[in-house]
Amino acid sequence: MKKLVSVFMCLLLMITILPAAFAEKASSVKRDQVKYQIPASVRNISKENTYPNSTQDLPQLQPSELTKKLINSSKVKIKNPDLIRMLNESSINSTPFALGYRAIIYLGQWPLNYESSETSPNWEYQKINTNYFDNRGGNAPYKIKYVQEAQKIVRGGLTAKIPNAEDVKKMMLLTAMEKTKLPLAFETIIGAGTKNDHIYNIPTNRLGYLYAYAPGVNEKGKVTYGEVYLMLKGSKKFIIVKNVTSQGIGAWIPVQDYVSFGFVASERPR
Repeated sequence: MKKLVSVFMCLLLMITILPAAFAEKASSVKRDQVKYQIPASVRNISKENTYPNSTQDLPQLQPSELTKKLINSSKVKIKNPDLIRMLNESSINSTPFALGYRAIIYLGQWPLNYESSETSPNWEYQKINTNYFDNRGGNAPYKIKYVQEAQKIVRGGLTAKIPNAEDVKKMMLLTAMEKTKLPLAFETIIGAGTKNDHIYNIPTNRLGYLYAYAPGVNEKGKVTYGEVYLMLKGSKKFIIVKNVTSQGIGAWIPVQDYVSFGFVASERPR
């Protein structure tokens, strides 16, 4: 009888807890979808941009069979694309006479992986342009459109100095691109003369200001460093990581070929 009661209680707990857990997970996914949804005030200008930005292509590097075995042998996660590329280019041949053979190869200190804690878009990351018209003496609303008056270079970067900064930036960029599904790059350029056909009406007796901003993503997380050794022991090959340290890091990453607009009609100069 006690066993039946215990089983019943377990089933009751599962019925109570599991739906709540699934609901919480679904709610979290929905929040992320809303968080990374592009607002109506943000427009794609890739076709209109007079400066052709090169697409930031950082595909996930696929490890070879040997590299997979070496990565899986490590107690610390290895996700650095440059380290994976170096291991892919390595060739280690086993021989039937390897009994008693032992070697340790120091591969250097590397940023091994990056773990994201927060990815937040800022749709008004950097102001790039202001279009203006004075309609205080006009008899009808004036139509104003966005025209980029001067070429603007928008740069991102890490928020602090850190060893192996370029490797860390690559890992952070890959993570942010995967989470947001946005075209990200640490540098993007909006060319002079870039236009958008959306019309904003400036009423009579008003000054009109059309502000343009380059969106960006704030990526925050933790990077893990370690000294990497390749151990050859007989016919076995594996990786040992020593002196593991972690460091918090953040970065601003511009969104490529998108512009966020803000329109204001005012009685007085701003």
